[in-house]
Amino acid sequence: MTTESVPRWRRLEPDERKEQIFACAAELFGERPYAEVSTSDIAAQAGVARGLINHYFGTKRELYLAVVRRALDIPHTAITELPEGSLEQRVEAAVDWFLGMVSAQEKMWLAAITPEGIGRDPDVERILDEADRTAADRVLEAMGFATTDPRWEQYNAVLRSYGGMVKVAGSEWLVRGSLDRTQVHTLLSHVLLTLVADVLPNLHPTP
Repeated sequence: MTTESVPRWRRLEPDERKEQIFACAAELFGERPYAEVSTSDIAAQAGVARGLINHYFGTKRELYLAVVRRALDIPHTAITELPEGSLEQRVEAAVDWFLGMVSAQEKMWLAAITPEGIGRDPDVERILDEADRTAADRVLEAMGFATTDPRWEQYNAVLRSYGGMVKVAGSEWLVRGSLDRTQVHTLLSHVLLTLVADVLPNLHPTP
């Protein structure tokens, strides 16, 4: 057998296969409502037997929840890798990182913040709430606030409110096209800088 005739494919390791299935599921859930995606669709997209999906992820719902969780995750490395510099520079870099993350998984991020076809699901709502809280914590940490501050919960609430605007701005950019990325970056950076520099330091602790 010559070198040219050797098959180019190789057997994937379990972790690689699992990640491949996950990526295909994220793609399909990002393109269609939850109810319109079946495990057979995901298996066909990934080129695997449907039983392998159950083996790695359990049910379709469990796989969907895992996809939503990752789509909204802000890893701690996003904070530790921010450049040193002024508050303005860190805000600009943080917003730029976030917009890059959203752009890289545009359809799935949009599907995650507005889940369709699954109805009111307490687990989805819990994941969304946890993601909002974690994202707020990450921003506060990135901006130098101490977790020991008695106003931390209030800070988190303010940043979660800002997070609502972030989702709307993202939709205006990615869905409606009424704003472009540069405009969204400017909007989010200026508002976040105002919150961090002027609003949060003047909050009074809740009695």
